[in-house]
Amino acid sequence: MSANDTGCARLLPVQHLRPGDHAFVSYGDDEVRWEVVTAFVRLGLSRAERVLVLPCPGVPEDEVLARIDFPSRSTVSARERGQLVVSSMHEVIRPDTEFTAARQMGRLYAETDRATAEGYTGLRAFIDMGWVRALGADLGVMACRETGAQALFTGRPYTEVCAYDRRRFDRPLLTAMERAHPCALLERLGSLRSLRAPDGTLHFIGEADAANRTAFSRALEIALAQTAPARWLTVDLTRLHFLSVGCAVGLLTLARCAAGHDLVEVRCDRGQRRLLRRLGAATLPRLALTEVVRAW
Repeated sequence: MSANDTGCARLLPVQHLRPGDHAFVSYGDDEVRWEVVTAFVRLGLSRAERVLVLPCPGVPEDEVLARIDFPSRSTVSARERGQLVVSSMHEVIRPDTEFTAARQMGRLYAETDRATAEGYTGLRAFIDMGWVRALGADLGVMACRETGAQALFTGRPYTEVCAYDRRRFDRPLLTAMERAHPCALLERLGSLRSLRAPDGTLHFIGEADAANRTAFSRALEIALAQTAPARWLTVDLTRLHFLSVGCAVGLLTLARCAAGHDLVEVRCDRGQRRLLRRLGAATLPRLALTEVVRAW
């Protein structure tokens, strides 16, 4: 992705979603699509939120539950007590039969209040947008809903992921819908993205683990080469869900060898800062660690 990509600041791993977030994700494979929804559901349950899943119409509820539960039956008790609900857009807009944004948002607003009244910390919903064609909904109405749903999220304990099958929607619509959402999610768990912001900052998003160590180091090497004239590089790790010891050592090694730079600033969370310091970050005079506290 180019350095001028305006969506750089919006890309997140699903694990970083928090109440008030409205996120876009797309998929193009029937197996891949279950990765984000499974993580989203399990995180919500662990945070004592009520979780609502609206799968693509035509996918049986038994299959949805089997995918979410694999390899164990860990959500059975959550379903029995009503914390996890698998439903449909038909149910959300009932008794109406035709979709309207007002009806859908009103119901989700009420369900959020109901969840908190029953002792949950909030409500999160995973909505597969396959319902749009299944209900014959107008794409313009759907687009207006996506761009005008702030009342559901602002200052409220509601989180939503809207999932778009790239085989069902054309590219211009997908691009418009991605831009309409405040957040966009990595499609696959365990993946790593590196993006250069307009100000030159190198952002890492996702998982900097052993499988991605080569890509992690290569992105750093390229960024150091490109910022040599400025003699300054800022690296942002705050959107990593995981930073391995191997990748952390690689970062410190490259910073130590960056003789052409006066400063390599690393923005990190508390855990990442602790790891880097234990590995010797304090001994590198050109390396500065800036701890960033994420608002939840």
